[in-house]
Amino acid sequence: MLNVPTIWTVFVTNFLALGLIWAYVVRAYPKLEAARFWTASALVGAGGASTAIFRLFVDSLLPLLAGGLGVILAACLAAMGIHRFYDRPVSWRGTALIAGLSLTAIALFAFVYPSMQLRVLCFSLGASVPLALTLKLLWSQQDDRVNPGARLAGLVIITIIGIFAVRVIGNALGGDFSVLAGGQAHSMLVLASLFLSMTLNFGFLLMAMDRLRNEVADLALLDDLTGVANRRHLLQRLTEECARSERRGEPFSLLVIDLDGFKTINDTHGHAAGDACLQHFTLMAQTRLRPGDMLARTGGDEFCIVLPSSTMTEGALIARRVLEVCRRDAETCSTGEIPIAVSIGVAQWERGIGQFPDRLIANADHALYAAKKSGKNNFAVYDPAPPLQPDAPQLPTEAAPRFA
Repeated sequence: MLNVPTIWTVFVTNFLALGLIWAYVVRAYPKLEAARFWTASALVGAGGASTAIFRLFVDSLLPLLAGGLGVILAACLAAMGIHRFYDRPVSWRGTALIAGLSLTAIALFAFVYPSMQLRVLCFSLGASVPLALTLKLLWSQQDDRVNPGARLAGLVIITIIGIFAVRVIGNALGGDFSVLAGGQAHSMLVLASLFLSMTLNFGFLLMAMDRLRNEVADLALLDDLTGVANRRHLLQRLTEECARSERRGEPFSLLVIDLDGFKTINDTHGHAAGDACLQHFTLMAQTRLRPGDMLARTGGDEFCIVLPSSTMTEGALIARRVLEVCRRDAETCSTGEIPIAVSIGVAQWERGIGQFPDRLIANADHALYAAKKSGKNNFAVYDPAPPLQPDAPQLPTEAAPRFA
């Protein structure tokens, strides 16, 4: 025989333990706002469950109402945490509406029109609706992948809703699965709820771990100073683009960029000024890129731009746009400001490069050397025969509208 008070005590203890775990997560990772809602959900759930226990010892429905309200609020807070995890707004008004309507309905069928079946139905709806509204978010793809913890949480929520449905149907058919029953059927429901609540929070923890792991991975691929991709990320992207181009036969282009006279800037104005120039160039260059293009800093004053599905002509257009924005910015520099000039080499993937991005980088470097040799503050395209020309070839007019 399952002892109902003991199971409820374990239920409360479990929720308190989960609340302490989430409180630690909140303190360790303050930016994970969802953890605050999950902490509150666990603690409010513990409060609601501990209040409901008193109904086993006193002849009043008030502890039952307070306990039911606590569990419903816990479900609402858990759902709000899911919304914040996906950076969606939360609605305190909606939570208040669900809790208020549920409490009013439960009180109505407890004191005015006593009906255990309708009371259980109202409680089940109040706890199920906010969780059910999160299923679409949990199973949606973020960055072309589904969070495994979110998938687990979604399955647990469906199971919880299923148990609520079984309880409602069982009461409607003449069974008694209420707290007042205190029998084995109710004990099994409490035990199942205990297991599912632990599993749901485990799913939330997996979601948080996956998010934090991805953030750490992203930081490993970003340049600390400028915030753009670093050399490691660039090589990964170039390897992917080379493999894709070899499969499909579609070209892509690479721009290699070098800031002219950067050593002089550091020597004359200091490294802080040099860092500011790098950051300023990054902002200017990004304004001239298309969605899907990638700007990377490969070290020092060297940058690269990957242009997917772009020919040499299109790459030259982007190079010209970057040059123009730098030249206009230099013309508007006032006394004390440092003008920025760049040289750019443009190369296009071809069959001979295959899946070896270093060959493409070498071609773009060759073009960059030609641009510097021609007087800097210019760009050149890689063309092994005829010899490299410092000025870009005449661009076809039909390509221009794409970048207008």
